[in-house]
Amino acid sequence: VSDLRPSALPGSFDVSRSMFDLRSPPHRFMKRYDSFSSVPSSTSSRKDSQGSNRSLDTITLSGDERDFGRLNVKLCYVSSVEQIWITVLHCKDLSWPSSCGENPRIYVKGILTLPKPVQFKSSAKEGRSDIEFMETFVFAIKLQSLQAVRLVFKIQTQTPRKKTIGECSLALRELSSEESSHWLDICPPSK
Repeated sequence: VSDLRPSALPGSFDVSRSMFDLRSPPHRFMKRYDSFSSVPSSTSSRKDSQGSNRSLDTITLSGDERDFGRLNVKLCYVSSVEQIWITVLHCKDLSWPSSCGENPRIYVKGILTLPKPVQFKSSAKEGRSDIEFMETFVFAIKLQSLQAVRLVFKIQTQTPRKKTIGECSLALRELSSEESSHWLDICPPSK
């Protein structure tokens, strides 16, 4: 037991040092941390997971924190005509598995998770790390129905075959006539 403790101390120092490094990333990743929930929630969930430095170290080194990129969308609800306006702006720092090839055709599929789901998709673009879509989708749905659902986005490849490479979502509880912009972290697709 006394042999394990000294070896754990340098490990915990390395973890805290690497966490410090994550908080002061190179300039090009700075924008990743400017949303309200991104840093506090991921930091607290890492600290809380199993409560030990060893599990924290395992999570950090396992590749689970791989950056899949971010999706920028704008939302607006026009109450006079009971319409939701969803604008898919662009994907930033997007990455995909090598099995999809170097430049797959990529599109964004959106789903409003109503009892009868409403689906839409953008046009397909050539795969790059930054892809501009700039497409708006309009649906006539009552605000009360929307406030209880989520808007799910799936980033999918069209070629060489259809495959979901990442996804993200947001709750629509606070829809308003004021247009809101959202940066959503793209996660690996759920199994």
